[in-house]
Amino acid sequence: MRFLATLGFASLLAVSANANNEALYEKLDIMTHVIDRIKTSYVDEISDTSLVEDAIEGMLTALDPHSSYLPEDAMKSMTEQTKGEFGGLGIEVTMDRGVVKVVSPIEGTPAYDAGVETGDLIIKIDDKDVQGLTLSEAVDMMRGKVGSDIKVKVFRESERKALDIVITRDIIKIIPVKSRLERGGVGYLRITTFNEHVGREIKKHLKDLIKENEGEALSGLVLDLRNNPGGLLSQAVAASDAFLEQGEIVSTRGRIENQNQRYNARSGDHMNGSPIVVLINGGSASASEIVAGALQDHKRALVIGTKSFGKGSVQTIMQLPGNAGMRLTTALYYTPSGRSIQAKGIEPDIEVKPLKVEDVDVSDRPSEASLKGHIELEKMLEDAGETLSSKDDDKEDKRPYDYQLERAIDTVKALGLWSKKA
Repeated sequence: MRFLATLGFASLLAVSANANNEALYEKLDIMTHVIDRIKTSYVDEISDTSLVEDAIEGMLTALDPHSSYLPEDAMKSMTEQTKGEFGGLGIEVTMDRGVVKVVSPIEGTPAYDAGVETGDLIIKIDDKDVQGLTLSEAVDMMRGKVGSDIKVKVFRESERKALDIVITRDIIKIIPVKSRLERGGVGYLRITTFNEHVGREIKKHLKDLIKENEGEALSGLVLDLRNNPGGLLSQAVAASDAFLEQGEIVSTRGRIENQNQRYNARSGDHMNGSPIVVLINGGSASASEIVAGALQDHKRALVIGTKSFGKGSVQTIMQLPGNAGMRLTTALYYTPSGRSIQAKGIEPDIEVKPLKVEDVDVSDRPSEASLKGHIELEKMLEDAGETLSSKDDDKEDKRPYDYQLERAIDTVKALGLWSKKA
């Protein structure tokens, strides 16, 4: 019992004994013996600090995939991430079946550019097996010096094969909101993660889109939350509030009364009632699901894409002695209609799966070139000593074809036409 007392369990034992809680006392006694045996008999010498930290980590990770122990370095890294700049690969991960599962690669980061995809199972890191490691240990292995390479082996279930992907670590500067004007005066707003800048960035980008639209109000908006792993609850509330006039945005419910909170919208819809389509997929998690669920329940937006990830739990960061901390699940999120997001996700109003262009054979489609006697414009210009202008080529959109986005834009335009007729 001497070693147990040095770890600070003596007071807990006293409380349990006074309460005649024999079962708890027995388990703590077993724990004491296990620690003693490890210290005296394990093949390698283990420090007291490592034993205690591993015990704490084990307690927390056994609760659920999102509760964890945060040593000093992890606490510092997490603070940097919410501020929008940190070092690493640029992926949000969780534990699944004993391996690390990619919730979402953040757009524009090394992992995203290297080809890591939502749903990838990381089974090896630099040729070391991930199975058996805690999430914190796996994340620590992925951290490293900026500019250094890391090799991860992932199993991609959609293709039923393992892939080796080399990623170069870098300082991750997250641009949380991106925008552009699409055809027909439709605005496109992409939120990549919910860091502390999102609320004000949405307002700024909407103003910029109106300027780009020659001062005219947008005919509608596509809000793209695909592969957005989430972030700050306050910014999810701010993003939802930007498009709602009133009503509940989200509520949290837990065992402790102060975890039961309700967040409401304030007056002021920045789109003035114009149609909105929200794009989601399996990489849309947490804060993304709050926004999609709120706009869907209030019938303020139509949700298109595929079912979201289903991460609807609230983690509270608690400071511990020595600048360490712990992430503990303390409540669940509920949409305005009372739906729980946890493990269920948000179901789209219209399911639209991504379409690979290479799967579509357009070679046999009739075209002008297939008609007998068609005019060969390039040959005519060449004979006349002219060439085709490159202006059209310069204007050509070089972005890869995005089937889901195209359907979203079409839907926004259709909703706009319908509302005018109504």
